[in-house]
Amino acid sequence: MALTCEDRFLIAELIAMHGHLCDSGELERLGEVFTPDVTYDVTDFGQAPLRGLSALADAARALGDRNPVGHHVTNVVLTEQADGRVHARSKGIGINADGTSGSVTYEDTVVRTGQGWRIDHRTLLARRAPLGG
Repeated sequence: MALTCEDRFLIAELIAMHGHLCDSGELERLGEVFTPDVTYDVTDFGQAPLRGLSALADAARALGDRNPVGHHVTNVVLTEQADGRVHARSKGIGINADGTSGSVTYEDTVVRTGQGWRIDHRTLLARRAPLGG
């Protein structure tokens, strides 16, 4: 089944919703973005992957004031896979309470569920300084 323009819109909106929910503290709504058994891979940040919605919400709560106050996403690129899943690659920008910022790359696997599109697997890749810099 071909990825429609509507599918592309809904997936991009799904990816954006993550930041809105985190920034407003609505962690109980993460099921609107992720599958119940989501894998949230943060190994690039020296942590074990998180599995499931409650592990994801617990980790965000544990960070407390160290969470960015603003999660922004841009440069979303979607690629349909042969099995109907969608690979989504995007850039995340986090703004911290002290005004500093950071950048990540999100590598997502998005699946169609009975409730609509959901992220089944997310890998966060840390922004690294360019070679020679």
